[in-house]
Amino acid sequence: MATDAKSAATTVEHTPAQTPDSRYIIVRGRLWRSANPNLSEAERQRWVNALMDARRAVKAAKASGDNAEMKAARAAVQEAKVALGERGPVWWSDGAPDYNRRMMKNTPYTR
Repeated sequence: MATDAKSAATTVEHTPAQTPDSRYIIVRGRLWRSANPNLSEAERQRWVNALMDARRAVKAAKASGDNAEMKAARAAVQEAKVALGERGPVWWSDGAPDYNRRMMKNTPYTR
């Protein structure tokens, strides 16, 4: 029975905390920009898939030691992150500043 409980606990997805405006997720006290909620589900999924492929390419490039492969893989990660709205220009239009990668305690989001 204990193994059933352990299995159930490991299959539960953990959803990170978000700021009240859903612009950021909070991980260990740091703000990380959320994906653009205005993307269609199909487009979002396409870019998430591209991001995962690019991250696997980074891992492969690290293993091979190929600098050109690493540069291309990291560029693919950047392209996917920008397309998702997690990097690059902010996806909101109200002029609010971007606090991406900042400690929450150093932003107006302090709890």
